[in-house]
Amino acid sequence: MRSRLLSALALVGVALAPSAFAEPPADLADKLNAHSGQPLPIEAIDDSPVPGLYEVRLRGGNTLYSDADGRYLIVGDLYENADDGMVNLTEQAANQRRKALVDAVPEDQRVVYKPAGEVKAKLTVFTDPTCPYCHKLHAELSQLNDMGIEVDYLAFPRMGPSSDAARQLARVWCADNRSEAMSAAFRGDEVDAPKNCDAPIAAQYRLGVESGIQGTPAIIFPDGKMVPGYLPAKRLAAMLDVNADGDS
Repeated sequence: MRSRLLSALALVGVALAPSAFAEPPADLADKLNAHSGQPLPIEAIDDSPVPGLYEVRLRGGNTLYSDADGRYLIVGDLYENADDGMVNLTEQAANQRRKALVDAVPEDQRVVYKPAGEVKAKLTVFTDPTCPYCHKLHAELSQLNDMGIEVDYLAFPRMGPSSDAARQLARVWCADNRSEAMSAAFRGDEVDAPKNCDAPIAAQYRLGVESGIQGTPAIIFPDGKMVPGYLPAKRLAAMLDVNADGDS
């Protein structure tokens, strides 16, 4: 597979003109739609590290690459054969975008579980209290906090922003003490909250979709890297370079 990938990238380098980086053609989206025969869910088109090749990001997190005429497409990740090994440029760019999106959410729109002492690291988790593996991760929050790891929750109702889970999350966000309300929701307890509260559940769901999230829990690291699904607390701590005693 690796040899085929390298061969494909080599062919791209031969086929595309070795011009300097340039802005994507203004009509590239129209050309892509014309060739595909149906509208593509294009979110943005940017330059790529390969001259003449443009990064086309689709809604939902997928990425493909196109020539200037929208005729030749590469579906999959773009790698650089760097001096220190293969670098996944597509994943790197996605992490940077995801980090910017998540970092823009202010603390007062999160459900925050802070350590009692110094914060050594922070994870942002898109969660849903109806998700079994979210329950499993939530049960280990105290372990993460004890190791100095802050955990911030954002809402991602798996069945969409009009689901029962979304309404349950809205009550959590509207509660006087969100962290206690979230823990109550995970226990299956009824959460009391004002009926006319405006909770950002739909906005956070859209943010999750834009960040490439398809399920819960979705764990976002400080650099924007996403790990889909549950990981044990000690594994998460190791990935953050925090040991079991909370030292980093």
